[in-house]
Amino acid sequence: MWKGDYLFLLSNLVKRDFRLRYRNMSLGVFWSLLNPLVTMLALTFVFTRVMSSSQKHFPVFVLCGLVPFNFFAMAWSTGTGSLLENSSMIKRVPVPREVVPIATVLGNCLHLFIQIALLLGFALAFGLGVNRYWLWLPFVWGMEVVFVCGLALMFSAANVYIRDTRYVVESANTLLFWIVPIFYSFQVIPPKFRDIYQLNPVAALVLALRNILMESAPPPATLLVKLTLSSLVVLGVGLLVFRKAREGFYDYL
Repeated sequence: MWKGDYLFLLSNLVKRDFRLRYRNMSLGVFWSLLNPLVTMLALTFVFTRVMSSSQKHFPVFVLCGLVPFNFFAMAWSTGTGSLLENSSMIKRVPVPREVVPIATVLGNCLHLFIQIALLLGFALAFGLGVNRYWLWLPFVWGMEVVFVCGLALMFSAANVYIRDTRYVVESANTLLFWIVPIFYSFQVIPPKFRDIYQLNPVAALVLALRNILMESAPPPATLLVKLTLSSLVVLGVGLLVFRKAREGFYDYL
């Protein structure tokens, strides 16, 4: 296949994933806004009214964690099951297998853009104006997409052989909700764990978003280096695992 054919295939798979997801939903893409809004309102009530948190602009603070985590959890989960869900197409059409999980992750980016707009809208509504460090936003979001693509490649390949893999991913997402600083500050994390947190691209992105949107400051260089390296390493490992595993896909799909 030519490069143009790959792009055409990828774009069509992304569009199909988006259409299928909302095909039978009466509210359509509004669900992309409703989910983070409901969770944000619940956490805001608990931590500002019940527990009396002193965190300023708490709704924006929470959305800085929820938006990247929601994308990560959904894209990783759907990417893991993508090869099995598209098994009939993979068997009939000689397409590069890597395109399928990557297209699934990119399909989730359409929902991500909607939620990013929600986050930026709340930031502006709370008086956190545009600053020059917003220029970092495409880069840090891009690194999260790279990271999830690597995970999707790795776990979609494993899911072909071990069908329990998707349950492992679901359990991991539940755990990550608590160990990514979504509703608590990085300052409350004991110093001995802070470097580990920053190696997790999801946690690193949350911290970078709060630097940029809430503090009008650039993300620390060490944070950006760790975010970039860990994302690229996971993508590289994901490609390696996928290419080693794909030879047996036809027999197991």
